[in-house]
Amino acid sequence: MHRARRLDDIQPFHVMELLRRARELEAMGRDIIHMEVGEPDFPTPPPMIEAAQRFLASGDVHYTSALGLPALREAISRFYRDRFGADVAPERIVVTPGASGALTLAIAATTDPGDGWLLPDPGYPSNRHFVRAFEGVAQALPVDGAAAFQPTPEQVVTAWGRRTRGLVVASPSNPTGTLLSQDEIDALHQVVAARHGTLIVDEIYQGLTYGVEASTALTRHDDIFVVNSFSKYFGMTGWRLGWLVVPDGFQREVEKLAQHFFICASTVAQHAALAAFAPETIELLEARRDEFARRRDVLLPGLSSLGFRLASVPQGAFYVYADASALHPDSDALARRFIEEAGVATTPGMDFGSHEPASHLRIAYTTRRERIEEALGRMAAVLRTPSDR
Repeated sequence: MHRARRLDDIQPFHVMELLRRARELEAMGRDIIHMEVGEPDFPTPPPMIEAAQRFLASGDVHYTSALGLPALREAISRFYRDRFGADVAPERIVVTPGASGALTLAIAATTDPGDGWLLPDPGYPSNRHFVRAFEGVAQALPVDGAAAFQPTPEQVVTAWGRRTRGLVVASPSNPTGTLLSQDEIDALHQVVAARHGTLIVDEIYQGLTYGVEASTALTRHDDIFVVNSFSKYFGMTGWRLGWLVVPDGFQREVEKLAQHFFICASTVAQHAALAAFAPETIELLEARRDEFARRRDVLLPGLSSLGFRLASVPQGAFYVYADASALHPDSDALARRFIEEAGVATTPGMDFGSHEPASHLRIAYTTRRERIEEALGRMAAVLRTPSDR
């Protein structure tokens, strides 16, 4: 039976395989501290659960429009206006099955075979595979702590080729937790627009910022694609719900793709998300953001005391991208030691690209502060024990 050639270029999502190993160890009775997966440990906020229950009780669970519930698209539009001062018409908002659905639509709507996309490296691993799935070419932009792990306009200009289609950036970013300021997004937008390219801004972790107010690129630009999600700030990971903001002129084209790819996002999840912007929900989510900040402030000095180097302090999301090269020459081997010997699950840099992956671990502060402190103690014990390196 024929296998598509693209499958040779699709790599496994290593963090999910590591999670599988963590579950195996737990089934054997081991206590595992999960700091590998980008999933908040808080439950779905009660107002969303209650909204879903009320909707399910009606029994009227059917498809929605491929673009999403009109009421939800309008609620997202109001959220942009009220929180960020951005004028985003509901007609430009497409509700999707998670942010992955939004990224799929954005790439599918803009990519012809052979088109190149500039992607920060390290960066979210699925982006390069979305590009490959639609016969595009992922062009890695190596980024490091000196530039807060974000691309610069000069890099974009240098890397832009004849077939380059556009640039994907993330703020806050995964795996580094760093931000792009509005001025930095303006500068990147300028060089992309000057080359008649497309800018996709991943704002999946919008709202999870520390010491800096959350923002959106949509306050200044309406000719870009913006990806967002109910998973991270809103705590709805398992509900698989996100959205895509498209430039004018793409609404009908993206709708056609969504009709064929998904039919629609989960109707139950959409009705739950109608409660996401209620004042009592936002109050709870802001309290959770404060707790993430406290967790970060425990983890950062703890990692430094173990010998990790932190080239850039994360201001968003819930990750630290820590340089482990002073502790071990291979972050994958170190991650395996941590999970097997200490019961601490972290993610090696190999998941996030080819720029110095062996030097870095992504460590998520998505568990309680006392568990973070325990994880630091366990890792310290492993580092005091000689390895076979």
